[in-house]
Formats: sequence, structure tokens, C-alpha cells
Amino acid sequence: MKKVVSASDAVARIADDAVVTVSSSSALGCPDFVLKAIGARFDAESHPRNLTTIHPIAAGDMYGVLGVDYIAKDGLLSRILGGSYPSGPSFKPMPEIWKMIVENRVAAYNVPSGVLFDMTREAAANRPGVLTKVGMETFVDPKRQGCAMNDKAAETPIVSRVEFGGDTWLHFPNVVPNVAIIRATTADEFGNLTYENEGAYLGALEQAICVKNHGGLVIAQVSRVTKRGSLRPHDVRVPGHLVDCIVIDANQKQTCETQYDPAISGQIMRPWDSFSLAEHSVEKVIARRAAMELEPGMTANLGFGISAMVPRILLEEGHPEAVTWAIEQGAVGGMPLTGFAFGCASNADAFVPSPQQFIYFQGGGFDVSFLSFLEVDVEGNVNVSKLGKKPYLTAGCGGFVDIVSGAKKIVFSGWFEAGAQVELTDDGISIAAPGKFSKMVEEVEHVTFSGQRSRELGQEVLYVTERCVMRLGDNGLVATEIMPGIDPQKDIVDASGGRVSIAEDATPMPLSLLAEAPMGWGV
Repeated sequence: MKKVVSASDAVARIADDAVVTVSSSSALGCPDFVLKAIGARFDAESHPRNLTTIHPIAAGDMYGVLGVDYIAKDGLLSRILGGSYPSGPSFKPMPEIWKMIVENRVAAYNVPSGVLFDMTREAAANRPGVLTKVGMETFVDPKRQGCAMNDKAAETPIVSRVEFGGDTWLHFPNVVPNVAIIRATTADEFGNLTYENEGAYLGALEQAICVKNHGGLVIAQVSRVTKRGSLRPHDVRVPGHLVDCIVIDANQKQTCETQYDPAISGQIMRPWDSFSLAEHSVEKVIARRAAMELEPGMTANLGFGISAMVPRILLEEGHPEAVTWAIEQGAVGGMPLTGFAFGCASNADAFVPSPQQFIYFQGGGFDVSFLSFLEVDVEGNVNVSKLGKKPYLTAGCGGFVDIVSGAKKIVFSGWFEAGAQVELTDDGISIAAPGKFSKMVEEVEHVTFSGQRSRELGQEVLYVTERCVMRLGDNGLVATEIMPGIDPQKDIVDASGGRVSIAEDATPMPLSLLAEAPMGWGV
């Protein structure tokens, strides 16, 4: 039984109208070689046609791992359900998948990553879809967009509100995949897969089980093959009876910019002094104030953007292991990485499969989540998932909606205004010139976090900016802490168009946030 085949032979087995689930997280674990082969086959044969693809986390990036862009072709791709999509800066070309979405050439949905993993599990066990409260009162809810990213998707809803057990739920019916494309480091001749050089397991096992339970095709991309029986059973993460085809890509990258870093895969532990510290900046000041919400022994979730700097704050303070970090790709502990290695961690204590990590998040077992925002409105709603003018600047919701649905406490971080000239000294922050627009708006373009729902759940919510700390209350956004140097009326109330008020007992933010020396966290 020969399972090692060429990429072209493997994808030749994908039928028209297939539903394909892909394991990836941007460039981390992306089976790029196989996706490229699907696109090449379509260019040569006009097959496979009319595919539906499911991406719990994005496949590909904008920095050399094309991923889903290889199959973003008219006739090849008809429907896509993604937790996130390739994103990046405005000076890069718009990815092909985004062109298809904004031009209404593909039915595209943005579904919370954890919910997509839930759908995989429920379809695998032949249960009737997912019942969840994740995403209620947000763009996920059919009261709003119902996850649809364009008119073509809105024509075929994938989520409804239902009554069950005396309560209201969101119901996602099964979308059953019959092809899985996954990735690992090593396969033996039978298809047993190990992940020794990977930075995460992601959801490959669950996706393979789901497809095999429905008689489908599982294709595994690996960097090498070894003799059957030579892999330690405890190291096998996907057993060979779930794998039909093995495709070798000896050049697969660990992440978009990393061919191989053994610290990312937990094979070595880096000295703490080998990590770079956050440069002194206004964003660092924001991250420092966010870090003040931590206490030793906590478990915290972490999102992209300014929030990703918070672990570096604790590193500078001399407490790199005081808090356990948990990120959606599965790393627990260690030092979460920043930039386009985000989603990986060095010196991790453990790697948890993403579906299990999302169960932990949805159930709210962690202490606090640090997330970023694009804009906040008067109801406390947050948008991180849509920018109509330049949609590919955001990846979509990813795991954000799953995380905020269960969090006890949420700390959002971001700039109060876009493009303001801000001067930073040891004595305060001053606004030398106003920005292009306030990020405190009347109504957000997309509700990724619902202030109304949060109030109903009794969550503690802070919005940390360079000018103030605001809290979610019954009367809109109220600034409870003011940065030294900031004029509350001019720089907060007036700059927000009156959308932010000042608490009568507002206090100054500590000057230690502004100093170049460590601020004294944990002392």
C-alpha cells in the first residue's frame, strides 16, 4: 500500500464539488505545496471545480506563503468559510482571495475559529451541528450579518437563532468535509504523523477524523518520510489509518519568515536575555498599563497588535514566567512571539491542539484576555474584523469572538486617534497635532465584541489608550484614568466628539509607565 505520492497525484483524487478542510494558521503549518498543486491542476485541466473550503485559521500570509491564494480562482473556489484570512499592510498587493470576496465572486463567511473547530467535531460524530452562544449580538449573529462577508454569502445563511432548553442559541448546521489537507514534520510509510519541527498541532487530528468518518480523502504534507515502525507511538499525533496520501515538501517553512527555529518547536529553550525587549514608545506605554492588570500566577490569553507586547513588558520587569500565556494556536507558557511569527511561542510549557484550546477559551477558564481594537463605539462595541475601505488590513475575527464570549475580564488596547502626532516624555504625553480621525466612533462598522452582551454577562472590560483608560459601564465609555500631560476636555472629550466622558473620580495614570527604566511590576 503506497501512500507516498506526488502532490499532483494526490490532488488528482479531489473531486468536483468537494468540501475541503485545511489545517493552517497563516504560514504556521500551512500545507502550501499541496494547495499550489490544486491550483496548478485547475489551470491545466479546469478541475477540480466548485470547491467549498474550510479554514479554521487562515491558510497563507502576504509574505511568501500564498496558501489559499493558490486556489482563489473563478470556477475552482465557490464557497469559503474562514476563521481568518491572509492580511497585511496597505503597501502590499491585495491577496487574490480578498479580491474574490470584495468583488462578490465567491460566497465568503467569517466564522469564529473555535466554532469552526466545533463544527468539525460535531460533523465527525454525526451530531446535528453546533449550538453555541459564541458570537451572539455580534456580526456572527443572524440579527446582524450572520457571518456573511458579501452578498453572495448572505444568499445562503449558515447560522440561525433557535430555541432549545428554554434558552436562545446560535445554531450552525453541519458543513461536512470530504477532503482534509493537513501538515506535519515526519510521516512513516503507513502515514503516522509526528510534529517535532512544528510550532503547533492546530486541528489536524480532528479534521482528519471528521473526513475519514465520512469516507473522505486525507492528504498529509510533510518534510520527510521514515520507515514504518520507527516513530515512537507517544509522538504520533495523527495515526496512519486516518491518512490516505503523503506528499513530501522538503522545503516547507516553519512560519512565513522562519525555515526552522528549534525554540519555536520546543526542542531547545532560549535564555530569557536572548529575547528583544519592547522599544520605548507610546505603544509600549499602552502595553505597560495593560500589564498592570496582571498578577503573578494568572493565566492570560493574548491577541495580535499592541497586546502582543505585554509579555515583553513582564520580561523587562524580570518576571518572564510569572504569568502563563495561552494562545489560540495551542502554545501554553513561554514567550509568545510578535510580528509575523505571532501564533508561535518560544520556551512553551506545552502545545495543546487548537480545538481543545478553544474549549478552554469558550468556557472562560483563564483569568484575563489582552486584545486590540480597530474602533470602539458609544455602546462599548469593538470592531477588529472589518475595514470596508481596505478589508485585507484585518484578518477577520479569528479566535477573538470565541475568547471574548467566555472571558471574565478583557483588556482592549489601541490608539485613541489614528495618525495623531504624539510627544512622549518622562513627565507625560502631549498631542502635538490631532489625528485624522478618532477611533471612538458613534457606531462601529462591524460588531466583533458586543458591549450589550458583555454587560449582560457581567464581564469586566477596560479600553487602554495613550490618553486614558476607559471602562465599560451602563452609561457608555467613561475615562477613569488620565495620562499625565493629556487635557481631558480637549484631548479626550472633544477629540472623541463627546463620545467619551470623564469620571468625576478619574485618577492620573502612573508616571512609571513613561520612564525608560522598568516600571516596577510585581514589586
